[in-house]
Amino acid sequence: MSPPTDISTLRERLQSHGFAFVTAESMRELLDAPQNLADWPAFAASWDDLAPDSYLARRGHQRRRRHAVFTLEAAGEIRRAPHQPHYQSLQHNPLQGDIQRWFMPIRPAIANGASLRRILAFAGTLFGAMEPTTPRWQVEAHQFRIEARAGAPGEPTPEGVHRDGVDYVLVLLIDRVNIESGTTTIHARDGALLGSFTLAHALDAALVDDARVCHGVTAVTAFDPLRPAHRDVLVLTFKASS
Repeated sequence: MSPPTDISTLRERLQSHGFAFVTAESMRELLDAPQNLADWPAFAASWDDLAPDSYLARRGHQRRRRHAVFTLEAAGEIRRAPHQPHYQSLQHNPLQGDIQRWFMPIRPAIANGASLRRILAFAGTLFGAMEPTTPRWQVEAHQFRIEARAGAPGEPTPEGVHRDGVDYVLVLLIDRVNIESGTTTIHARDGALLGSFTLAHALDAALVDDARVCHGVTAVTAFDPLRPAHRDVLVLTFKASS
């Protein structure tokens, strides 16, 4: 199956399968990179400035993150919303559902920078084509770093195979350092495996119709347990808003 390199092909893939894996090469074309990602070095480096996820730390899971909420109008306008907690129901997150989780905010320079704004605009165009009657989207942006340590694999999805309780999800790989595995698996609502792939290169992406399919990511382990090891991703969730 050839990788989609335009919005219409990607929309058709999502409509027919409920998910799509997009290679870094294709994503560069879709994002018109590098010219539209002018701050990419600073954007990628900002993952070194994430805060520990205190909600998971007490369970022994090593995860760092920052979070922000945006509204995206059908016409394309992007506005950052006031900082607010991240909330998922227990149905969608059996590990941490039904609680308001406050995370450190994404820094203004990153939230207003060219890379994040371009990625938001691309996803808004794609998901808007999927749902042309939606007037606006509530978008949550998550910067995640999953760390693997000697004898302690990192868990990108400690809640297991799940749905996020939104309409669509974009997962974009920013970097992988000294890790192996981290395979994304896509499942039907009854648990049947529909596909799997590994985000291995910066800008590799997974797109998910969250209402139709479930997803998970296998644990990551360090190639060399004596060196730092981590997996950095940007996750955008889109939920229709009135």
